[in-house]
Amino acid sequence: MLSRWLGLLAAGLLLAGCATPARPEIRARIDPAATLSNGDAGFARALAPRPFVFPRDHGPHPEYQIEWWYYTGNLSAGERQFGYQLTFFRSGLAPRPVARESAWGATGVYMAHLALSDVARGRFYAYERFSRDAAGLAGASGDPFRVFLEDWSAAGSGPEGMTMHLRAAEGEVALDLILESQKPPALQGNQGLSQKGPTPGNASFYYSLTRMLTTGTIRVDGQTYAVGGLSWMDHEWGTSALEAGAVGWDWFSLQLDDGYDLMYAQVRTPTSVSYSFGSLVDPAGRVTPLDPAEVQLEVLATWRSPASQALYPARWRLSVPGLALRLELEPRLANQELPVSVVYWEGAVRIQGSRQGQPVTGSGFVELTGYATGRGGAPGAR
Repeated sequence: MLSRWLGLLAAGLLLAGCATPARPEIRARIDPAATLSNGDAGFARALAPRPFVFPRDHGPHPEYQIEWWYYTGNLSAGERQFGYQLTFFRSGLAPRPVARESAWGATGVYMAHLALSDVARGRFYAYERFSRDAAGLAGASGDPFRVFLEDWSAAGSGPEGMTMHLRAAEGEVALDLILESQKPPALQGNQGLSQKGPTPGNASFYYSLTRMLTTGTIRVDGQTYAVGGLSWMDHEWGTSALEAGAVGWDWFSLQLDDGYDLMYAQVRTPTSVSYSFGSLVDPAGRVTPLDPAEVQLEVLATWRSPASQALYPARWRLSVPGLALRLELEPRLANQELPVSVVYWEGAVRIQGSRQGQPVTGSGFVELTGYATGRGGAPGAR
């Protein structure tokens, strides 16, 4: 959700002055909460609801400083289970195009993450790329929809661009997937205006494609698998997002086997949850905003990363008593920590529980940021 552009400010500083398209090695660790609280530098802010038009709004919104396209999913090849993440982040360098004589002159920088959880083998793979939106290295368009960084890409087709083709390969991992949305876009928050705190403008425009039927292939460790399952897409854009004092967030995208989908997120300070929001999407695509006061999130276990020494929540109970919903979430792998410019945990989870008194199972993804910065503290409960 919010970490869709973690590290882009640093990438922009590194790439804006580069004379060649070399991919930099990032050694410094970046504080995502501090980055998300930066000033707007003349960029537009998300202040009021707006109409959404597709496929145009799948594309970029350069008048806003930050933007991300986020794909996650749980796929299988027979009994073989995989979780994947392919994400693209854009950070604007200026709110309006700047005339540049050089073909290398950029108005924005892009970062992308590719990750795969190979559950059967207990292995997690993660890769990161940076580039500028110049010389054909990276960019995005809305009609037709496409976002790319070198040869990693997501492209839309069909009515309103709701069928998407993902391609990415690096190291031991390759994805070639077709995603077909089974529901209309879910506009998060107030008609797509998603507040991240009480201050006006600390918000993003945010929609989700919560249930995308997925087929294609995954290559890992020299083997190619024909896979199927479900994916989730998030697309957000805005400028400033977080209030002062925020250190990180926990984000959940959950797909239940009875056709319901749930998104929930909470922003943390060192001692408490400062802001939270979410929605429930029914099988027909109708969106019900969740009342944060009605959502109970309990941490049932923790896991300490041997690499970063960060202590993460590792199992949860999420309950919404007013909806008779009670779910327990467990990671498919303990170690799904991305050792990239900003160290964070994002991974596939399995779900079991009940809704309206009936047993329900499912799968989903969880993102945890701010635990590896030294500021996040121990996991809290809501």
